[in-house]
Amino acid sequence: MENKVKIVVATHKKYAMPNDEMYLPLHVGAALHPDIDLGYQKDNLGENISQKNDSYSELTGLYWAWKNLDTDYIGLAHYRRHFGSKHRHGKERLNWVIKSNELLPMLDQYSVLLPKKRHYYIETLYSHYEHTHYSNQLDATREIISEKYPDYLATYDEVLGKTSGYMFNMAIMKKDLMDQYCTWLFDILFELEKKMGSTELSAFQQRFYGRVSEIIFNVWLQQQIKWGNISPTQIKELPLVYVEGVNWWKKGTSFLKAKFFHQRYENSF
Repeated sequence: MENKVKIVVATHKKYAMPNDEMYLPLHVGAALHPDIDLGYQKDNLGENISQKNDSYSELTGLYWAWKNLDTDYIGLAHYRRHFGSKHRHGKERLNWVIKSNELLPMLDQYSVLLPKKRHYYIETLYSHYEHTHYSNQLDATREIISEKYPDYLATYDEVLGKTSGYMFNMAIMKKDLMDQYCTWLFDILFELEKKMGSTELSAFQQRFYGRVSEIIFNVWLQQQIKWGNISPTQIKELPLVYVEGVNWWKKGTSFLKAKFFHQRYENSF
């Protein structure tokens, strides 16, 4: 299994990790905190963008995995969010995380494995972002796509008008597909950095490169499906496990406040 699949688990602190050799805990943003040693693989070793973690979030982990792992499949999860198993035992949520004996057989059938889609129902991907973050970030991204990847533009507009999508930058993909996606993604994000320049945002809001990528992953995926590079039958949705659980009341009220009163998010849920 060593060269079959590795799923990096992005974390910035010591945390309980899945007890399975396919998971690789990865200390993201290690370059920004050289005095901290979590005992995990650090994302500032090898080819990396670790120093961008305060704005790219878990994407510094994705970049590190893309550039430094040599496995047939590469995946990204989070210390609090994981791909779930259909076999859930007990109340300990970490035990609900999918294990290699369940995942490996799927890799013979699927090329892309994703957490279940997130549905906003009364918001499009664009309007939700507009209400919770800053829509000029998406507008600038659209400009870049129109200039550098015009074949994706119609799909961008289509996806941004949808009320659901794959979120959290979580995916397990064949290495060649991950290479294609990351080449496209980081080319856009590095250009977005040049376009946006310095911004005076809160620590929470300045992590927008990671949020933009959540949305445009759906653009890339939908375009590959349109072109026939990925068949819908090659895509597998897996349950999403929140290890700490979710305060749905707080999450729901914040969602409604953002939509109706334009109160932007200032923390994760």
